[in-house]
Amino acid sequence: MPLDSTNFPLVWMSYDHGPDHGHDEGFEALEANLQRGAPFVILTDSVPAEEHEHSQEEKKRTSLWMKKHKAELRTLVLAMIVIEPSAAKRLAFKPFGVAFAKFWGYPMRLASSREEALEIAGKLLSERAGSATA
Repeated sequence: MPLDSTNFPLVWMSYDHGPDHGHDEGFEALEANLQRGAPFVILTDSVPAEEHEHSQEEKKRTSLWMKKHKAELRTLVLAMIVIEPSAAKRLAFKPFGVAFAKFWGYPMRLASSREEALEIAGKLLSERAGSATA
């Protein structure tokens, strides 16, 4: 899950990776963003391949990492916005969003285009900034 944080607080995640990918770099990048101490939004226009299976070791490591960072994730990650042009696929994603939010501690939002995703991200960030100054 390579992350591009050059436009922080907009952090782009890619699920386009080869079979020998490792999660350590992705977790390190996510940790670096958490250490900034400022709210951010994760955006992606790719989703994991359906045939991609994580090993038990990967699942365990992910779960342990997530539990260790749960408070920061809940506080600083405002949402993951998945860009999916297909209305049918967006509809199919909705039930997964509940389990996603429960596991990761932040919501998954769906957008039909990059423009809509950036609009949602901007709104989330401005709402957070407004509540921080109130």
